[in-house]
Order: sequence, then C-alpha cells, then structure tokens
Amino acid sequence: MTPQQLRNSILQMAIEGKLVEQRIEDGSSKEFLETILKDVKESNNNGVYDHNKFLNSNENDKSFSIPSNWCWVRLGDICSIARGGSPRPIKDYITNDPNGINWIKIGDTNKDDKYINKATEKIKPDGIKKSRFVCPGDFLLTNSMSFGRPYILNIEGCIHDGWLVISQYEKLFDKNFLFWALSSRFAYEQFCKKVSGAVVKNLNIDKVAKSIFPVPPIREQIRIVERIEKIFSLVDLYSEKWEKLEKLNQKFPNDLQKSILQEAIQGKLCEQKDEDGSAKELIEKISLEKERLIESGQIKKQKAVPVIQEDEIPFDIPSSWCWERLGNISTYNQTKPKIKAIDLDRLIWVLDLDDIEKDTGKILRYVKAKDKKVSGEKVVFHKGQILYSKLRPYLKKALIAPEDGVCTPELVPFDIFGGCNRNYILSVLKSPYVDFGVNSATYGVKMPRVGVETMINLLIPIPPIREQERIVKNIDKSHSLIQRFKDLVFV
Repeated sequence: MTPQQLRNSILQMAIEGKLVEQRIEDGSSKEFLETILKDVKESNNNGVYDHNKFLNSNENDKSFSIPSNWCWVRLGDICSIARGGSPRPIKDYITNDPNGINWIKIGDTNKDDKYINKATEKIKPDGIKKSRFVCPGDFLLTNSMSFGRPYILNIEGCIHDGWLVISQYEKLFDKNFLFWALSSRFAYEQFCKKVSGAVVKNLNIDKVAKSIFPVPPIREQIRIVERIEKIFSLVDLYSEKWEKLEKLNQKFPNDLQKSILQEAIQGKLCEQKDEDGSAKELIEKISLEKERLIESGQIKKQKAVPVIQEDEIPFDIPSSWCWERLGNISTYNQTKPKIKAIDLDRLIWVLDLDDIEKDTGKILRYVKAKDKKVSGEKVVFHKGQILYSKLRPYLKKALIAPEDGVCTPELVPFDIFGGCNRNYILSVLKSPYVDFGVNSATYGVKMPRVGVETMINLLIPIPPIREQERIVKNIDKSHSLIQRFKDLVFV
C-alpha cells in the first residue's frame, strides 16, 4: 500500500466512525444540528449559497453507514460558501504599501500545506469591494486545477475567483476535523462528480454546497483529529521508507540488468566449452569474408584501424575469446545509402529516434511514410542490420531492424561479418563498458554525439560463435526474470 493509499484509508475510517470509540457522554450531533438549522436564514449576500435550497440529503448520496449518534449534512446547509473575486485590471490594484490588503493566491501555497500563513502580494484597500475579504479560520478551496484542495487561513486578506471560501462552520465542525474531512477521498470523489469544465475542472458554489459529510459530536471530532495526527506522524515515517524502497526497486532491476550484460561480455555468464573452438578462427573467417566482399565491390576497402595495444584492453576475457575493433568486424564505417524524402515509397517504414524506447530499444511506433511528415534525407537500412543512435548514445537507442526501412541520419545501420550473433554484439553495445567509454568520448554539449572514429576503434570482446549463442539465451532468460520482477513490484 502506498503512503497516499494508507492516508486515504485512515481518513475514510475516520469519517465512517471507525477510528475512535463512540461515547455516550459525547451526546448526539443530530440534536445539535436541529438547533442550528432553526437559526439558519436565507442569505442575500452576492455569491453566497442559499442555505435552505438543499436542506435534505438524498439517501443515494450516503455511500456508507455512520454511528447512530452522528448525522449527515449538506455542506451548504450549515456553512457559508462564497467565491472570490478579482478587481480588474489587477495590476492597477497591486501595491507595495505595507498597509495594503493581503492578496491571497494559489501560488502562496504548497502541495502538502495545511495552512496559508502569508501572501506575497498586497492590493489597495479600495480593491476590497471588488473582491472577497476572508478571515483567519476560514477555509479556502481551489476551484480549478488542483480543485477541491482545502487550506485553513491564518491571515486575513482578499481572494480572487480561483478560490471558494467556506466560513461559519464552527457551530457544527471542529476546524481540524473539517480539514481532514475535506481532504478525504470521499470529498474528492464527490467534487469530481460535481465539477464542470471539459478540460479544466472547476467547482462552483452550488456544487460544493450539495456535497454531504458525516458529522460526529464535537468532542468525538477532537478525538478523531488527535488520532489522525498521531497515526499520520507514523505514516510520514512509513512514507520515507517507502520512497527509499521505491528508489531501490527502480534502481535494482536496472543495475542488475547492467551487471548481467557486463558479466556476459566478460565471459562470466556461461561456461566455456572446448568444443566451441576459439574466437581466433572466427576472426580469420571475418577477414576472409571482408576480402571477398571488397573484391566483389560490395563494400569499400577502408583505412586500417590501429593494432590493439595491451594498455587499451579494459578487462580480462577467457583465453578462447579475442578482442577486435568494431570497424574490423562490421560495416559501421561504410558509406550509408541515402534517399530524399520526396523520393520515398509511401509504404516504406520511416524510423525516427522518438519511435524508439530508451534503454530497451523497443519500437514504440511503427509509421509509414504516408502517415507522417517526412523531410530532408533519410538513411536506408535493411532487415537484420544493427541500428545504433550516435546522438545521445547514453539513451541506448539500439536495435536489430525487424524489416527494411529508412531512418534518421542520427541512426547508423551496419552489418556484422563472419556470422557473429547480432544480438550478442547488440548486448555489448548496451553494456556498461561501452556506455561509459562511448559517452565519455562524445562531442557537443546540447546534442552530444559519438564520432565514427570512436566507434570503429571500439574494442569488442569476441567469444566463439556457439558461446555467443549461449550468452544471448542466458541474457534473454535473465531479462525475462527481471521483467517479471518489475511486473510484480510495479503493478
């Protein structure tokens, strides 16, 4: 249960009469209510609720039972409810005079505040007649945005039309009990049913007035408040622990996933088998394949990358593995075919960076050229190629293309030689080792990119082919378990 759910549950118990015991000596709120209603007269003040209009509460509104010595009331039957007003133009009324009237705005509050203790601006005294003057002890409700959020005034001043004010409640409600009742989920749900406005929700006077609330005897209200505040102090401690746990739960799967990838590319995720042979054989196969492709004109011969030096090697790998530069095992440094937007087939898949989920490489949106505005040049890619984002590589937007398409030039499509497992190479590119190395070598502050030289010189740990396949299977199993953990924790 989240801290907020716990608070909601406690407040619901409070307004249902389940938080403290009922006592005979407390009397009944029903008798007191009848006395109050006899004295209620219709108000003629501008914008103030007509008390007699909703005197009787509908049984259908009573969503739960209350103790026999409690009663239900409509808020407007026993309180004065009014809307604020703004002198206009307001800038003509704002003053720095210390004798000015407090101009109380929603911006003077914080989300978890109970009281309004100060106002940052003042208005001229002649603005009072065009606004609504409020006093300490009055309740203010936001009637838009975070609508229905209650605050208790500790200052006097004027309020604009973004506020509703509730006053003259003291004969039936303890101030603090009313605050918690108005803060309850029960109150919020009533306000939600009664709000108007398609986009911005707004409360008006009549709709707040129609809301019903249970009323315990005053002495019981005071005991309820004491119990709420005692329990909520413990909930605050619970909230601190919850937040720490949430951060840990969020961090744990990500850290575990990174750890698994790092273990995988260091040869620690599965055992090495003699029958798998050596990666040196694979490197020789890659060299022969490259020569054949160059001779056939399918790829261009590139400038040789530097020989790997001992002091470059970032970590130890099994003896059957080899280090090789990405430029020697892939077409990363080959010229990428491009096509102008105007020449695109309307049915071709167009992939942009926003279509790719960070970290996972999952495709979020599959959009064809006919369904989006395409401009400039696009890079052609083919099914099975690795797509790697050179822009903000720390987002790890990398994937294996599931089919042919075109993409933003910020994505680099490339093939892997020698039958290397593409999913293994993709795992290497997403590993903490590459993440740190590549991102420490980016250029550009606002739009950091990784250069071609950095990528083609990147050292890749190469296991034998069959071990690559086992590594990929183990990574997939591990990621599946991590996802199950996330599903259980973050339901």
